[in-house]
Amino acid sequence: MNHISMIAGFYIGYSSAWFLMIIIAVVSFIVQWRFKSKFKEYSEISLLSGLSGQEVAERMLRDNGIYDVQVISVEGQLTDHYNPETKTVNLSPDVFYSRSVASAAVAAHECGHAVQHARAYSWLSLRTAMVPIINIASTLTQWTLFIGVMLLFFIHSPYVLAIGVIALAVVTTFSFVTLPVEFDASNRALAWLNNNYSVMQTREEHEQAKDALWWAAMTYVVAALSALATLLYYASFLFNRRN
Repeated sequence: MNHISMIAGFYIGYSSAWFLMIIIAVVSFIVQWRFKSKFKEYSEISLLSGLSGQEVAERMLRDNGIYDVQVISVEGQLTDHYNPETKTVNLSPDVFYSRSVASAAVAAHECGHAVQHARAYSWLSLRTAMVPIINIASTLTQWTLFIGVMLLFFIHSPYVLAIGVIALAVVTTFSFVTLPVEFDASNRALAWLNNNYSVMQTREEHEQAKDALWWAAMTYVVAALSALATLLYYASFLFNRRN
């Protein structure tokens, strides 16, 4: 590869990649904004049953025969998650104490993960098993990608970049493995809410919960696509280095 074609190829790829990243960033911003606006909207709609997020979570766990999982409040906003190691459903104060449609939907979703854990849901088991590898891969991508591109550009050595691309591929795979886990948790939550009229007493409440959880799921979809676009960008340096 001569220097002129290499430099031209670098700048063309660089410009195209930034254009793609901008598009994804805009879409991500829109999805995040829409999700937060939906959460805010449904947080202002009181649940007719008057149950708090904590009470909804505890009832769903009990209905699924799960008695070894604790529902606790954690600091922050939108910090809700299920921790399989400590067996805790962690709800933010806005969800734990609130008696709204949004809090019920989020609490049920996080309990959906607890049900997955109790039922040994395969995608959750795979995702959990990948966490230690992801911690290493995420650390590698922080320094191997940029340094790898520089080494490839100046001394034509692809090895460091190859390590970074492999690590990034693992991170991207993790993002896509997360998708069925999140969608399944929402489906379990909505199915339970639909069959428990003492929790959500109207079809309108159920549709609002479904809408909120759908937009939450879209944030994971955008994150996965962003990871894939980044992977393709850096991988293109390796695949085209001889052009």
